[in-house]
This record gives sequence, structure tokens and C-alpha cells, in this order.
Amino acid sequence: MAKQYSTWQIAATYIGTVVGAGFASGQEVLQFFGYFGLRGVFGLILATALFIFFGYTVLRLGHQLAAASHLEVMHRAAGPWIGRAVDIITTFFLFGALAVMAAGAGAIFSQEFHLPGLLGSSLMVIITLITVLAGINKVIGSISLVAPVLVASVLGISILTVTKNLPALLANLSWSQVPRAAVPFWPLAALLYASYNLILSIAVLAPLGALGRPEHLLPGATLGGLGLGLGAMAITLALITTAPAVTALEVPMLHIAGSFTPLLRTVYSAVLLAEIYTTAVSSLYGFTARIARPGGNGFRWLAIGASIVALVASQFGFSRLVATLFPLVGYAGLLLLGALAYSTLREIGLTLQRAPVRRLAPVPARKLLKEAYRWERRNGREQQ
Repeated sequence: MAKQYSTWQIAATYIGTVVGAGFASGQEVLQFFGYFGLRGVFGLILATALFIFFGYTVLRLGHQLAAASHLEVMHRAAGPWIGRAVDIITTFFLFGALAVMAAGAGAIFSQEFHLPGLLGSSLMVIITLITVLAGINKVIGSISLVAPVLVASVLGISILTVTKNLPALLANLSWSQVPRAAVPFWPLAALLYASYNLILSIAVLAPLGALGRPEHLLPGATLGGLGLGLGAMAITLALITTAPAVTALEVPMLHIAGSFTPLLRTVYSAVLLAEIYTTAVSSLYGFTARIARPGGNGFRWLAIGASIVALVASQFGFSRLVATLFPLVGYAGLLLLGALAYSTLREIGLTLQRAPVRRLAPVPARKLLKEAYRWERRNGREQQ
């Protein structure tokens, strides 16, 4: 019998598939929300609502279809043609995200440990490959185990930064650098942020929905979405507090952690690597499971080949990959969001059509005549 995952495990896995090098480094949050200043906070509120709604939609469809990969969910939500197009985009992005995570590991090894970036990228790819080859239960287990530590670390560093420098935050409330943002409008930034992160997480959320109990899916998606929103909100406020000094750095949150003590900087570096690991694992598994049957020889060889190619691609640089790949996939992912929203509305409509209409029980004519006679007699006495 397949393992049944709890609300907490679903939420932690959801968070773990999204938080990666771009999230915890602050680079991704900076480009989509931080550069908008205070308006970026409104964007995060919108993104959080989208995370909850679409996360639950994917989990629900995955459960209904007993999905082994994201392909079944794509076809049910979007139909064969649009589903195929979105599937190609998703599969491509999962591979691209693996390259971004490998590049992020290399950037941390180079910036923090003064070691060759290729060494960090190689180690991350090897550990990721070993986890994926162990199967889906190991993938979900590793992600759900690491995620709470990641969120707690991000929240801790960010809250310390804001509370220690509250006057700086108040002074910077009017600060923004919109021309440097990934897109020119904060509502669009929120939409694209949710879009590409959903594409990143659907590879794990779809089979996770099949393995979770129905009553755990909605609370799991809600907790996961809120965790992602609160984490990104904390990072945004920390970035606004320390702006504009940190905006020129590749890993701004690492610099913020180091402003307290060198030890905290080192600890946060380890946290960053753990976050990169969770996203890299979900990306490699999703990419490989889409093309080959999990557990087979084709799956193993494809995972090895994809890891090698992603390692080569990671040498293009971390910030360049984040700034180029994520917005493009976000635009393409709008097709997926539209299809999932339509699927949900269609199911609601069908449910309402199938719902039985409650009809009033017929009243016998004799009883009606009796009641009318009594009313007339009572009304006549009152008039007299």
C-alpha cells in the first residue's frame, strides 16, 4: 500500500520544492518584489493567494488521477494540445532549474568558502542524483525533512535584520528601483512568480497528491502557500531595510547574515546549500520521471545524462540564469495557470449540476381546504 502523507508533510514538501537558490539567496525575491519597494509587499500577498489556490488544484487533480507524473494533471486541466505545449515548457524548465541550482551551489562555494565554483556545482549534482535514483519516497522524505529548517532560518535572519534596523526600514519605505525589476509592474511580477514556481513544483505536487489523503490536501496547500508567502515577505522587508547596499550583490541574504557574525554567515551558507538541494532534487526527478518510467534503467541513465548536461550549463552564471530563465518560463506558465483555473471552475459547475434539487413535499388538498376553512372562521370572528 502506498504511503499516505500528512498535512505537515504535504506543506513541507510544497515549500521545499519552491525554496531554492533564488529564494533563500534573496536574488529571486529582490528581482520580483524587492525592487518595487513597499508595493512589492502587495505583490507578495497576491502571490501567496495564488500559491494556495493553484497548489491545492494540482494536489487535488493528482489525487483524482493517481498521477505518477505531472503529465496526467496537464492533460486533464488543459486538454491534449495545450497540455502538450505546457508539458514541454515544464519539462524544459525543470532541467533549467537544475542548472540554476547547480550554479547557485557554485556561487556559494566561490563567494563564501573561496573554493572553485565547479566543485560546489559538481557536489550538488552528485548528491541530487543519488537521492533521485533512490525513488519518489526518498525525494519527498528529504524535501519535507529539510524544509522547516530552511523557512525558520530565512524568517530568523530577516526578522533580526528588520527589528535591529527598524529606523532604516522606516526611512526606506519610499525606496524602489523599478527599472531593475524582472518585470515593470508588481501585479504581473506576482503572477509570473507564482507561475514559474508552480511549474517548478508541479513535478512533485502531482504525484504527492496521489499519495496524500483527500482531507489533508487543502490544509497542506494552505500551510505551504502561507509558509512561502511569509518567508518571501520576511526577505523582502530585510532587503528594503538594507537597500540599496545589498542590491548589487549576487547573494544579498548571505551578506545580511554576515552583518551579525561570521559564524551566522557560515551557518546560512549551509542553509542555502540545503535549499538548493531540495529544489534540485524535485527538478531532476520531475524532468526524468516525465520522460522515462521511474525505477527503470532508462530512468537511471537519463538522470545521469541530465545531471552532466546541467552541470555544464550551470557554468553560465547564477544571477544571469535567474534573471533570464525565470521570467520567460513565468510568461509561458500563464497557460498552465489559466488551464488549472478553468479546470477548477468546470468541476465546480459540474458538481452544482449533479447536486440534487430539494423539492417541497406535496401537501394533500384535503389538508389545504381544512386550513383555509379555519383561517376564514378565525378571520370572520375578528372582524365581528
